[in-house]
Amino acid sequence: MLVALIFLLGVAAREIALEHRPSFLRPGQHLFAYVSNTADGTLSAINLVTLRDVANVAVGPSPSGIRANPHRDEIWGVSTTGGYVWVFDTRQNRVVAQISVGSNPYAIDFSPDGARAYVAASGSDTVSEIDCASRKIIDQRHVGREPWIARVTPNGKLLLVTNRSDNTLSVLDAATLDTLSQIPVVREPEQVLVLPDSSKAYVSSGNSNAISVVNLIRRVLVANLQIGGVPQSLVLSPDGNELYVPSAAAHGLITIDTWTNDVSSYLMLGSAPDRAALSPGGNTLYVSDPGGSQIVPVDIVNQHVMQPIRIGRRPGLVAFTPLGHTLLAVDRGSNDVAVIRTQACSQASGSPDGCLIAMIPVGQNPRDLAIKQF
Repeated sequence: MLVALIFLLGVAAREIALEHRPSFLRPGQHLFAYVSNTADGTLSAINLVTLRDVANVAVGPSPSGIRANPHRDEIWGVSTTGGYVWVFDTRQNRVVAQISVGSNPYAIDFSPDGARAYVAASGSDTVSEIDCASRKIIDQRHVGREPWIARVTPNGKLLLVTNRSDNTLSVLDAATLDTLSQIPVVREPEQVLVLPDSSKAYVSSGNSNAISVVNLIRRVLVANLQIGGVPQSLVLSPDGNELYVPSAAAHGLITIDTWTNDVSSYLMLGSAPDRAALSPGGNTLYVSDPGGSQIVPVDIVNQHVMQPIRIGRRPGLVAFTPLGHTLLAVDRGSNDVAVIRTQACSQASGSPDGCLIAMIPVGQNPRDLAIKQF
């Protein structure tokens, strides 16, 4: 058993090295995955070339949403219980700042140029704008009741905030934080996703079988789409023409046509479809199913469910590395990150022996993941 494990890790490291070292990373560059662990208040740093967890750094109680700053060698995250944003320097491998933002923040987002960070504090009914260079709050405004997340539109002009307790979407000017509109949406809104041209937003609920479509140009509600199950996550096709919605209650994948705002298809996937990641080519969607301890690949073009990849216990968030050949899956049940070579999966017909190349232990109850090249 030990010999087999050593062989597996050796093959895994070689595969990742072959993917990244010669053609992707220059000498002296690094590729890491960072995982927030909510139960022990730590951030795990995983070297994606050697496939080793090289650090487990305390960042504060209940770290949840984390993001890589697009133009700084930093990972930013929130401590939900602590009520602050923390900043992790990837080169120094340590926390270099804490910024108080109010009680119960859950997520963070950046302006397209990485100069500003935005955080909603659900317990304080506020949204904060942070200067990333000085790491200081430059503006803070009250929005609706229990703001869940704040998201910047792709063009950087608007900041969208879902207000869970008053069932609205706040539309703010990203430059001034002035409220431009307060739009009624689905009950207890949480997630929001915006089309690449910033023309429309899709808002999902944590306990409603509906998704709201909002016209951001006219700032009005277009429709509340009934989809037959509570949405777990929202994933957009590269061209923005289709929205993919895994639903545990519906046991499947719901596809919405963003041109017509209609449900265009449904595929049964498994026990409890949760999070999803689209391959860079946009042809295959990989959906985590924590109820079945598996990842389910879906051929989007042919509307075909492929053979599941069995991993861990409760896989949740999934994400691709930059080249798109390696899929990472965060597993809350087994407290590790699965490393999957998707090309090997297609060659091995989904056999875990052919594509699951590593299970890397992290902290307790891992929740979110960010990938950073530096």
